[in-house]
Amino acid sequence: MAFYDNIYPFYHIQRTSFIFSGHLLTVIICFLVITLCLLLILPGIRGKSRLFWLLRIILSLFIGAVIVALNFTDNWAEARITTNATYKSFSSAMVHADVGLHVGLYGINVTLKGNPVIQLNETIDYNEMFTWHDTTEDDYKEALEKGLPNPILYIAEKFTLSSPCGLIFHYRHSGRYASATLWMAFCCWMLANILFSMPVILYAAYMMLATAAFIFISAATFTTIMHAPNCVFSIGTVSFEVDYSLSFWLALVTGVLCTVIGVLVVILNFTAPEKMKEAFSVAADSCEDEDISYGETYPNSAFLDDVTVSPCTLTEVTVVSILYIEFIH
Repeated sequence: MAFYDNIYPFYHIQRTSFIFSGHLLTVIICFLVITLCLLLILPGIRGKSRLFWLLRIILSLFIGAVIVALNFTDNWAEARITTNATYKSFSSAMVHADVGLHVGLYGINVTLKGNPVIQLNETIDYNEMFTWHDTTEDDYKEALEKGLPNPILYIAEKFTLSSPCGLIFHYRHSGRYASATLWMAFCCWMLANILFSMPVILYAAYMMLATAAFIFISAATFTTIMHAPNCVFSIGTVSFEVDYSLSFWLALVTGVLCTVIGVLVVILNFTAPEKMKEAFSVAADSCEDEDISYGETYPNSAFLDDVTVSPCTLTEVTVVSILYIEFIH
């Protein structure tokens, strides 16, 4: 006997498949709001500086958003295959489906989509997330209770502590160190933006180079999983191995962009320092280096005729001098 949507009584309701990371969505919304707020001040900037500020805002926020978002993406490495595989345990029914494995810094995402989607009177479209904050054991046990398809369970089992492959140790540690260095890059990025608004452009460029260095270290840390002992994934008659994906290449591109910006600012700071300060609106006030001149003064002779010279103390001389200066101004 089944209730609505083929859900049997006394069984857990099937969980909703993982669709989009809430943390990633929050990061995107926050940076979009900041971008819109900063763009509102552009009409108040005159001349060619408006274009420079627009480019500066877009590049800076792009770098910051990428650094934060890379912590929550699930496509640092991935693999996709199309194969025929058994659908459920204790059943010989086969399905033709696309299987995908997506690796992030905090877990893996396994997808299973039928080709066609509707087979065996079911809609085969799964997208499941398995995290390794501690281990994937809890998520794997929950997947067994839900009765997820065999291809998903097979891949998830490879990342458990009981698996002879030992993938959980390599992927979990490399992901944690890569995430830590990315947060260090984010801190350097914030310091660089603060220093760019001060008359210390050279140090801001150095912090931008430090940002690039930490991004490269993060990418290098993640690559250590590729040197781990190979564990072949075999589903049906097809085998596959993971390879670098979009987030990894995006991290490298962002690192190169930070390097170019840092090197360019350092070179221009030594070749044209005054123009650099003017471009970043941190040029020193010219009045600070010039003598203050109040122009020609015209003392009141009638006032001076009434003044009699007499011996006076130093305090009296000071008071008279102050009164005279206030009068002529």
